[in-house]
Amino acid sequence: MADLAIRRQKMARFVARLREGLPGRSLFGLGYSNGANILSAVLFAAPRLFDRVVLMHPVVPYEPTPNPALEGLPVLITGGRHDPICPLSLTLKLEDFLRGQGAKVELALHEGGHEVPEAEMARVAEFLGMS
Repeated sequence: MADLAIRRQKMARFVARLREGLPGRSLFGLGYSNGANILSAVLFAAPRLFDRVVLMHPVVPYEPTPNPALEGLPVLITGGRHDPICPLSLTLKLEDFLRGQGAKVELALHEGGHEVPEAEMARVAEFLGMS
């Protein structure tokens, strides 16, 4: 948790500087596995840094602090129903938390594990308006 807090702070500072340098531009966050865990930690603390967020195979093994600024934020969560690294129960718990905060959550699951199949990438591209 201490390492996650350090990485969250570094990423939040980096993204805030990036956002300042790109006024009026959309900024998307995308993270896979541990990258999704770090991104979700930033999201919980500073959701308005991003215009859209993709969390691919995230694990959030702690109870996030509620944040009303998550309301309306588009978030795509992807994962495998049989992921041995990121259990489906934790993915669904994250989905429930974000929905409870008013985020516009979309969930895209596949029947595999921790791999990223082509259909998952296509869904991410669609969500980000790149398809």
